[in-house]
Amino acid sequence: MKRTLDIKVTRRHSNVKGSKGFNNNYGNEVEAGQGVARAIQEGLVEREDLFLVSKLWNTFHDADRVEQLCKKQLADWGIEYFDLFLMHFPISLEYVDPSVRYPPGWFYDGKDDIRPGKTTIQETWQAMERLVEKGIVKSIGISNFQGSLIIDLLRYAKIRPATLQIEHNPYLVQPDLLKLAEAEGIAVTAFSSFGPLSYAELEWQKAKNAPPLFENHTIVEIARKHNRTPAQILLRWATQRGVAVIPKSSDRGRLLQNLNAIGFDLENGEIEQISALDQNLRFNNPTDVSNHLSCE
Repeated sequence: MKRTLDIKVTRRHSNVKGSKGFNNNYGNEVEAGQGVARAIQEGLVEREDLFLVSKLWNTFHDADRVEQLCKKQLADWGIEYFDLFLMHFPISLEYVDPSVRYPPGWFYDGKDDIRPGKTTIQETWQAMERLVEKGIVKSIGISNFQGSLIIDLLRYAKIRPATLQIEHNPYLVQPDLLKLAEAEGIAVTAFSSFGPLSYAELEWQKAKNAPPLFENHTIVEIARKHNRTPAQILLRWATQRGVAVIPKSSDRGRLLQNLNAIGFDLENGEIEQISALDQNLRFNNPTDVSNHLSCE
């Protein structure tokens, strides 16, 4: 079985000195690559055993910048290809040269100036298709897309998106989006499977006001019934419905618990109970992200 490393889930948090939370996406690619190289050198894995995923940030959507950015990331990782390369957001921002600032974040000046780009999703996607043709990525996908944009993309895509990565948990179930992805043969990967938790760590007031899923009565009672942790219940709720998960933890015990979240099945009624917690509560929304960062 291949092991997946996704740079999105290795971002540094806002308690790091000088950090602004989401602005540090892609800030540890060199270190991640060094870890991969060490694992290969020590014979723990071979490159073919790993499934390495990266993303195209908003400031590199211009057709002539896509390959430039991908090759920079490959160089930072010290590898020759990505197994999967995603468009991080369906949003184009004005280009920021890596020599000026990398990772660039949301703001053109690194402070509070958001400058929308003029590149269409079609232009960016077609540039990503060329990465596949050149062999520097094996497959391409999308992240944070909604249904109408997916339908539009499929009209012109020569290479269909292999996967859709979205915020997904019992507070944001998005059933219609899941049905569309399934009908189009697009695999769905969930981030933020534990709801407000990671955003509360970033000190988002919106997340602090949301009841923790780990303490939700429905989740706790189902966990007690199955002799499992609330985290395992949340992960199994997703995987049992055909959604892949990429939970993050630096604690060995919790990592093992997450890996053991498929050794049991929830009853259909329990899945429906959990799905009924839906509040359409979204945190990874560009407006919320930019507003939160500009207030820091």
